[in-house]
Amino acid sequence: MAQQQRPPFRADHVGSFLRTAPLKEARSKREKGTITAAELKTIEDREIEKVIRKQEEVGLKLATDGEFRRAWWHFDFFDGLDGVERNDEGPGIQFQGVLTKSRTVRVTGKIGFSQHPMIEHFKFLKAHTKVMPKMTIPSPSVMHFRLEPGAVSKAAYASRDAIFDDLATAYQKAVRAFYDAGCRYLQFDDTAWAYLCSQEELKKARERGLDVDHLQETYTACINKALQAKPADMTITTHVCRGNFRSTFISSGGYEPVAESLLVRCNYDGYFLEYDTDRAGGFEPLRFLPKGKKIVVLGLVTSKTGRLEPRADIEKRIKEATKYVALDQLALSPQCGFASTEEGNVLAEEEQWAKLALIVDIAKEVWGA
Repeated sequence: MAQQQRPPFRADHVGSFLRTAPLKEARSKREKGTITAAELKTIEDREIEKVIRKQEEVGLKLATDGEFRRAWWHFDFFDGLDGVERNDEGPGIQFQGVLTKSRTVRVTGKIGFSQHPMIEHFKFLKAHTKVMPKMTIPSPSVMHFRLEPGAVSKAAYASRDAIFDDLATAYQKAVRAFYDAGCRYLQFDDTAWAYLCSQEELKKARERGLDVDHLQETYTACINKALQAKPADMTITTHVCRGNFRSTFISSGGYEPVAESLLVRCNYDGYFLEYDTDRAGGFEPLRFLPKGKKIVVLGLVTSKTGRLEPRADIEKRIKEATKYVALDQLALSPQCGFASTEEGNVLAEEEQWAKLALIVDIAKEVWGA
């Protein structure tokens, strides 16, 4: 069976990598004011070039910048949208036994997309890799789901639910801007769909005033409106994340409650689904994947620990998944990034690269060179 010539690839990865020691040191110095923004950028550039080379050396057909210029996988992007600003007085996010530092965003004006710094971030990535450059940004559904009550200015919108049209239009502009910069592989990272699989998280969302009974419908419409801007030669995937902070998690529950909406109605080209623990349930929901070109990337290798999974176990689970979806519509990756925030997960850099090397080797064996 041939390797994919366009993404997602048989051996793929979600996006983020453990921040290197020089990068951590530089960011700390910048926070203290002992180096300039320009000096920080110089170090970021150097460390990104290194992480790009590592991805190429391990045999991947794609490369990201490791999200090395970000502190958070989502807030850093939202903060760059027009009408949205960072809020350091907001609540932290509660994971299993761990609370993040305070950070959220608020909507202070009409949401839009104009001069976003991540366009330049992508251009640097593209200029320094020999393989396909991949960009990751949070999904528009995450923006809505994370907004706290009162976080939307009444002068701009009547309510949280009134932002969807402008939010989708802003994402259309983002898609076009990345495309014009040369991006052909874009990913919308999304925790909201995983929370919709969890009765506990649905209860919390309802208590925050979200209309949980209609979120699948409204999120699908918003995402699809954003995807209308996607040219035919551009691939846009999504990663459904159950929470990834210092090797902890938030959501549990199989994909059955959202599978039909997500796999059938959302017009993504591919889906990175977490399957590294039994919290994700079985492969049965994959039966909803339409036959054709859509790809499910099985996140069977965990990014949360350094233990290297036995090759035979991974291959066995891929075979189990083929009971519900054809092998040529499957691929393999870690279940999430290795550092969704700058703190990173609890494993070593060499363990991170060993996992990706394992994925490349298994993909060659299962799908062929």
